[in-house]
Amino acid sequence: MNRRKFVAALGSVATVTGIAKPARAEAHSAEKRLRELGIVLPDPAGPVAVYVPFRKSGNQVFIAGQIPPLDADVPTVGKVGKELSVEQGYAAARLVGLKILAQLRVACDGDLDRVVQAIQIRGFVNCTADFTAQPTVINGVSELFRDVFGEAGLAARAALGINALPLNAAVEVESIFEVRG
Repeated sequence: MNRRKFVAALGSVATVTGIAKPARAEAHSAEKRLRELGIVLPDPAGPVAVYVPFRKSGNQVFIAGQIPPLDADVPTVGKVGKELSVEQGYAAARLVGLKILAQLRVACDGDLDRVVQAIQIRGFVNCTADFTAQPTVINGVSELFRDVFGEAGLAARAALGINALPLNAAVEVESIFEVRG
């Protein structure tokens, strides 16, 4: 047996016996995916009341409720089902997702590739009493996270309709992520 075959065989034995770990395919890069999608994250928003924008606990990051920018190119203020359509609510939720990613990047010391997975998304939709498409609106956040993190971006989720949000925002979302040390 030549040296090359011997080393290859030794590597296979080491992997099978657990002495060595198998080579992994290149991990999904959230930062690369943002560039591919042409997404530039906004500056992270500071708190507008008495709270912190995020809190780390162990390997989890809890992002405080974020609302969309009030001066966006699409309407982000008012009740979905009255002043805003479902599509406008979806767009507002996607903008909230960008703000969440901006906070998460800060929590990860500037590197979204440290994100292991989205754990939970809790979305609140400022809507009329008879509105029932909250899940469609909150898909704006869920689909963004999936687009950036792949399957790891899909989280357990709640999509709730409520009668009012701070600053009359159309949507507010809070979230939890697992990150690497």
